[in-house]
Amino acid sequence: MIPSALQPDARPNPLGLAIEALTPAWQTYICHACGYLYDEALGDPDSGLPPGTRFADIPDDWACPLCGVTKSDFSPYTAPSPEHVRRPLSQPSAPQGLARRGDAGIVIVGAGKAGWQLAETLRQHDADLPITLVSACAGDRYDKPLLSVALARHLPPEGLVKESGPDAARRLNLRLLPHTHAVRICAETQQLRTTRGNLRYRQLVLAHGAEAALPAGLAPGLCWRINHLAAYQRLRQALGESPRDVLVLGAGLIGCELANDLALGGHRVRLLDTASEPLARWQTQAAGAQLLAAWQGLPITFEGGQTVASVTRSAASGRYHVHTAGGQHHEVDQVVVAAGLHTPGRLARSAGLQWRDGIAVDPATLATSQPGIHALGDCITVEGAASRYIEPIARQVSTLAAALLGQAAMPYEARPALVRVKTSSLPLTLH
Repeated sequence: MIPSALQPDARPNPLGLAIEALTPAWQTYICHACGYLYDEALGDPDSGLPPGTRFADIPDDWACPLCGVTKSDFSPYTAPSPEHVRRPLSQPSAPQGLARRGDAGIVIVGAGKAGWQLAETLRQHDADLPITLVSACAGDRYDKPLLSVALARHLPPEGLVKESGPDAARRLNLRLLPHTHAVRICAETQQLRTTRGNLRYRQLVLAHGAEAALPAGLAPGLCWRINHLAAYQRLRQALGESPRDVLVLGAGLIGCELANDLALGGHRVRLLDTASEPLARWQTQAAGAQLLAAWQGLPITFEGGQTVASVTRSAASGRYHVHTAGGQHHEVDQVVVAAGLHTPGRLARSAGLQWRDGIAVDPATLATSQPGIHALGDCITVEGAASRYIEPIARQVSTLAAALLGQAAMPYEARPALVRVKTSSLPLTLH
């Protein structure tokens, strides 16, 4: 049966003959900033666009549900067809599985957006390239920006997974090692030591990202740090269905988004920061003042100039007691820390990689200071500067894939970022 959207439309022509005109097939459009795909057949119900909404009919003020860019930042997208996947140039006629026998291939550490997008791009260009993906978590694919807007959009935690790790691994014909920690790199023997044994590599790619920082003196077991899906799912489970008192420490980009989302989800939020207003990094753009005005009707209390000295938990009530350096005391149900990110340096140090507040890479190829080792995403710095946003990842993947596949160089260019603050009470675009 032909879907309703493709039903023939019989119209008489001047000669009295029937002409069957099919409604155009559904199209897909890609966001150039973050890679989000808008499928006309599926629409974007969370943004008020029901299934079947044509891209041309979307209002101009619609924003990408992941990164917040406008409709003008999208273009038509066509998935690569199988015939566009080339065989390795060195052995074009070798059967799959035999062409690279003995080749340790490419090992990618990290199954976040950077790791999976690199694997996807490599596979589009080479059907037989051995790829191993090492992931400290399950390796499921999901859109990380949704973690700070899921409550407002009524998205269940379990529904955030777009594709399970095993399913993605089968689709891309790669080896996934989930719940596996990378421990040490032996650059001399080209081996990666993991909690599941040693892996040989021809090329190693570090895409393990950055970790959520924890202020000195705070115990990690008493504070939530939401930097991946598993932690977010556990937080949602701990919050339950009833309104809770939540203290969010840190009023930067992530802290403000989480505070906004928790409040819209019915929770009472106390937001603390050492600065005098939220989003202090963008004080010259009056971002904090605008946000505080937009929060007037929400259960959010902001207190600036505050440093948390200690967090303890009552054995009797199970509630948390937060004491500030200024002598204030807050009793809450949960404590969430959003105090920035830092790059773990253990793997980089084990290989002797050059370090500049992150893994230093060459922008021409994203190569590190050790031959055969590359890096991309949140864990790298280019000329000492990190860029921990989604937009650069796609361009970094293009640079790195070209280098790994021996194609013409596509140097990565660090650009000033447009920051999209996904506080639905007042979405902001900051420079």
